[in-house]
Amino acid sequence: SLVVDATGQTRKERVILPSCLQGKKPTTIPNKKIEDPASGKVSTSSLATRQDLTKFHLIPPRVIFGVLKEGCTYATTVILKNVGVNFSRFRVKQPPPYTGLRVMYTPGPVAAGLQAELEIEIFAMLIGGKDTGGLEEVSHNIEIVTETETLLLPVKANIL
Repeated sequence: SLVVDATGQTRKERVILPSCLQGKKPTTIPNKKIEDPASGKVSTSSLATRQDLTKFHLIPPRVIFGVLKEGCTYATTVILKNVGVNFSRFRVKQPPPYTGLRVMYTPGPVAAGLQAELEIEIFAMLIGGKDTGGLEEVSHNIEIVTETETLLLPVKANIL
């Protein structure tokens, strides 16, 4: 229960659910729908009225690396889950080299209910020529282009 704790006492502070359980959809940009004869359309009458048959969710919806040491490489994994009823394809627009970010993934279709793993790798480097007090923030939105929309995965890090 969110009202009482494990001992049956009333909670003093609010319970914060993980972002993957909150059901937040990442920031998206809708794509123009282009008819693709090879996209695997479903012609079942019960599903024919649904417009959005392909959806992806990002788990977690954002990546925060925290404070990183300059000159080191860090990596984390993000899951791109297909929660639609059709198989769907995606591609990732690689971030510019000056961010130090790189996304590694296996291209190909993702079946309904399955997921693909994206490995987000960052090489911590200071790009500013001025003295920033020893701490520089790197922030970038990684674009994941699907058949129906473009998902934005915010990535943030502080380089020491």
